[in-house]
Amino acid sequence: MENNPSSSRTDRKTAERNRRNQMKALYSQLNSLVPHQNSRVSNPPSEPVLSLPDQLNEAASYIKRLQTNLEKMKEKKDSLMGVERTNYASMASCNGTTTGLRPPQIEVREMGSTLEVVLITGLDSQFMFNETIRVLHEEGAEIINASFSVVEDTVFHTIHSKVEDSAPSNGTARISQRLKKFVQDDCAF
Repeated sequence: MENNPSSSRTDRKTAERNRRNQMKALYSQLNSLVPHQNSRVSNPPSEPVLSLPDQLNEAASYIKRLQTNLEKMKEKKDSLMGVERTNYASMASCNGTTTGLRPPQIEVREMGSTLEVVLITGLDSQFMFNETIRVLHEEGAEIINASFSVVEDTVFHTIHSKVEDSAPSNGTARISQRLKKFVQDDCAF
């Protein structure tokens, strides 16, 4: 019976030593994940090693800074997303007076069997570019080049296309008229 209390005490000591070793490893892992103000890679003798409570305080303040930065980024994202949602709502009038946004515009230049389409939209009107390409394809035009430039909240799309040689000269006029009608109809609702 006397061996039993002794082995029990040894088991408790071993369990406590294992727990302390595990906690030490976890503290070390946490400390390695936290960027430090001063580089302690070489650990110069003049720089004291942080105590465990100081390491935990440093980790806690680092986590708080991360949370603050995350909240600021979420607010920025929400404000940017809110601007886009506002843009969608204000596009309904297409007269530019709602919130000062310019209505989508299209300019079609005919040069023989070649068309140059310049589409000017807001950042939230990417579908108009897609629809313009669709109309050109439906009319049998071959897209030669398509590019865009973004200036603040305005996107300038330029599309160069060639109409089939077999199409009469009114083919380019028909495409031009259809594209302009598409932009006007989009502004109607």
